[in-house]
Amino acid sequence: MNPVKIIKNGIIDENPTFVQVIGMCPTLAVTSSAVNGVGMGLSTTAVLICSNFVISLIRKIIPDSVRIPCYIVVIASFVTIVQMVLKGFVPALDAALGVYIPLIVVNCLILARAEAYAGKNGPVASLFDGVGMGLGFTLALTVLGAVREFLGNGSIFGIAILPEMCKTLLMILPPGAFITLAFLMVLVNLVRNRK
Repeated sequence: MNPVKIIKNGIIDENPTFVQVIGMCPTLAVTSSAVNGVGMGLSTTAVLICSNFVISLIRKIIPDSVRIPCYIVVIASFVTIVQMVLKGFVPALDAALGVYIPLIVVNCLILARAEAYAGKNGPVASLFDGVGMGLGFTLALTVLGAVREFLGNGSIFGIAILPEMCKTLLMILPPGAFITLAFLMVLVNLVRNRK
């Protein structure tokens, strides 16, 4: 178990958004700005790290017949904690992300990593898998949000860069999410295939 290799795997080799194409609901819904992308990505990362660790600790005592419901209870517990922290310390971000924070519970990225990795590996490796996958997801959401914000609002992280006449409203609307994601996935795959 090489922690660096596990983290690199989540960020580059098996990036949840650009390679595995999982977790698309929050990816497309909340990335109208880079700040929202970072917020959702880091929230998901915190849940991934904690749930992977706990699930790997209890994996041997959970009967197969109730494995998935047990995973969901663990994940829901950490989502609730993350939502309380956001409401208490970053209420504006909590309001911007809205219903998508509670929906982390059913994010296929979280469940996939619990089932595919944490349910089969030890706590330390599972923790690093959560870090890698979470950072990969955060990176993807931040890039997607930054591109959409730049093209749609002419800003990045709220800092105005483009003049008013260069803004394209379509990019911050739902179709802009699909268009931007498609182009970014093509770009990522071109880079990966060249290697």
